Amino acid sequence: MRISRFFKIVSTFYRFGLDDFLEGHSKLGIVHKLFGLLPLRRDTSAPLPQRVRLALESLGPIFVKFGQVLSTRRDLLPPDYADELARLQDRVPPYDGLLAREVIERSLGRKVDELYLDFDNTPVASASVAQVHKAWLRQPDGGRGREVAVKVLRPGIQPVIEQDLALMATLAGWVEKLFTDGKRLKPREVVAEFDKYLHDELDMMHEAANASQLRRNFKNSDMLIVPEVFYDYTSRDVLTLEWMHGIPVGQVDRLREAGVDLTKLSRYGVEIFFTQVFRHGFFHADMHPGNIFVAADGRYIALDFGIVGTLTDTDKHYLAVNFLAFFNRDYHRVATAHIESGWVPKDTRAEELEAAVRTVCEPIFEKPLSEISFGMVLLRLFETSRRFNVEIQPQLVLLQKTLLNIEGLGRQLDPNLDLWDTAKPFLTKWMNEQIGWRGLLRTLKHEAPQWATTLPTLPRKLNDALSSANSELLISGYIQLMREQKRQNWLLALIAILLAALLLKNWL
Repeated sequence: MRISRFFKIVSTFYRFGLDDFLEGHSKLGIVHKLFGLLPLRRDTSAPLPQRVRLALESLGPIFVKFGQVLSTRRDLLPPDYADELARLQDRVPPYDGLLAREVIERSLGRKVDELYLDFDNTPVASASVAQVHKAWLRQPDGGRGREVAVKVLRPGIQPVIEQDLALMATLAGWVEKLFTDGKRLKPREVVAEFDKYLHDELDMMHEAANASQLRRNFKNSDMLIVPEVFYDYTSRDVLTLEWMHGIPVGQVDRLREAGVDLTKLSRYGVEIFFTQVFRHGFFHADMHPGNIFVAADGRYIALDFGIVGTLTDTDKHYLAVNFLAFFNRDYHRVATAHIESGWVPKDTRAEELEAAVRTVCEPIFEKPLSEISFGMVLLRLFETSRRFNVEIQPQLVLLQKTLLNIEGLGRQLDPNLDLWDTAKPFLTKWMNEQIGWRGLLRTLKHEAPQWATTLPTLPRKLNDALSSANSELLISGYIQLMREQKRQNWLLALIAILLAALLLKNWL
């Protein structure tokens, strides 16, 4: 099976003239010449990036998904290839609804008619990994319950995926060994990243947990609705979600007819994105128009939670500092932020990095702020970072992809949307919360329970330490403790006051 698949890949490689990549190669140039002598039909009229996209589409859904993931790695790919791969569409014919019923019954251990009062065998959507059916839950009294969307994994998809992933890993190894740029492109790491992403998507419980987290983060939101997960009807192969009624966000004419305020909607999109990134550190990373609807009340509806991104406090701080520095044209701060974060070597000269950032970004700022793309700023940042051997973090690549989606969506809804005007107050407020008095109070609140436990034990720990045998180590430790105490006395006093206030409040 793997051999036949391998020959399918080679024949596709030949048919779309991808051997052009081998032209001029010291060892493989002969292969390019031999391919040119074969009498079989070839399609080499289109530009090479387009032929790469067409070849991936012909190889099937797993290669299409790989191309989609690869399109986000603009830190590795030339722009024309990344743009072309971004056009890949994950659309495949649906499979028989009776097979979907079999998967549900095998996975949930009950008959479909026992689980759902009505189950539509005709899917409403189909993709490479799963398809979606409409159904209604059965109430205890036998009546019609909640309207739901049932996402069912494609039967037999696991072996196909494992086979294609094994071939991709083999091809990646060849690319790394045979091409000059092979190591820089990190093909094996990219395939490994895709492997993890794809296996996460194969587990519906993983998607269910993502949906639940996002729903909890936006509970009672006036901007975003996230469907409820029905865990009693969910397993590794089946996901049952609340059915959402709305208009696809890409159907702008229908939104206008429904009386939706497109200007407000476009601003909501930007605010939702920055809320996810800077407040929650957890964001929906697949927010293309096919995964977003608009409810009758003008709120967004999020769908498909297979891909999410997470950010640490360090990531969030780095992003906020860089965005604010970029738009203030403070390139020196951009450079020092990179060095402080450890994403460029510590011996990098800030002035050298500053000059590189200025060279790349100044052309962007020749435009009005309302026309500047946050996604392009990140993209330029990645391009500059590559010159300084920066390891671009996967979560930031996901972030850049999502930001480009949000920007495109926002400007489709409102061409006059000023992204900077919408985002700057949010970023400024977040930075003030992190480094101002609010940030200090939040840290104290977070650390107070730990201090409340630790402070009473300090005398005993000091006594235990003084009674131990290694006096030299103890003395140095004691001196260090005293130095630390001097630095933190004011903080400990403040914590003590806060704790006392809390105790008094409880007693009164």
